[in-house]
Amino acid sequence: MSSWWNDSTDQVTVCSRSALVELAAVLPAAGRFVVVRLDGTRMTDADHAFYEFSDALLFPGYFGWNWNALSECLRDLNWLPADGYLIVVENAPRLLPSSAEDRHTLFQILAQAVHHWESPFGQPEFKVVLLCDRDDEATLLRQEITDEVHKMR
Repeated sequence: MSSWWNDSTDQVTVCSRSALVELAAVLPAAGRFVVVRLDGTRMTDADHAFYEFSDALLFPGYFGWNWNALSECLRDLNWLPADGYLIVVENAPRLLPSSAEDRHTLFQILAQAVHHWESPFGQPEFKVVLLCDRDDEATLLRQEITDEVHKMR
């Protein structure tokens, strides 16, 4: 766990609460970082997911309240300049429970945003952590995301 911030090859990191204890030790010591915490239980449908991301990341007024607009805003963020961004989604297994399609769309958008921000210089960094209560939940969610990311390729 200690190197997930700098060395992760995963598009989106999934971990249990017990694994997240070292988070403070792995954040870079310098620079301006935007860290947002979202709650998966509040994202019961697409509209609530759009609201949670918009509210947490201060999306501009032109945000279009759809999946394409969410994707575009996560790959822009010029209104919120920083050396890095960390999005932590707590209760991630409870994201978008009523629509597997929307859930998978969100996972793809998050993975695409992480990929978009990758650069040879590592600035700005953009990481997404999906936090689960238990290790078995993390394992299942990790597999679900891996399956979805491979469908994108």
